[in-house]
Amino acid sequence: MPLYEFRCPEGTTFEASFPMGQAPAELACAQCGEPAGRRISAPRLSVAGSAAFGLIDSTLRSAHEPEVVTGLPGRSRRPATRYTTHPLHQKLPRD
Repeated sequence: MPLYEFRCPEGTTFEASFPMGQAPAELACAQCGEPAGRRISAPRLSVAGSAAFGLIDSTLRSAHEPEVVTGLPGRSRRPATRYTTHPLHQKLPRD
């Protein structure tokens, strides 16, 4: 349901949620009780399809469906390529 913004004569601004097309033109203010008129405000557009939405979606999905990790990230399963065949070079530290 969309949010509608209302403003009373005292200057108090508040929001209320109604089904689309069923929002009243005026609503009683919670602070002063005066009738508050509905204002035209900027729509809250969806961010669906953006990188932020993808990150949020993957975070929520991984909360109850975590990915299975089979190895260290960034490392391949292949053994390191040997650059030399000299036996003393095999004792040198890797990475």
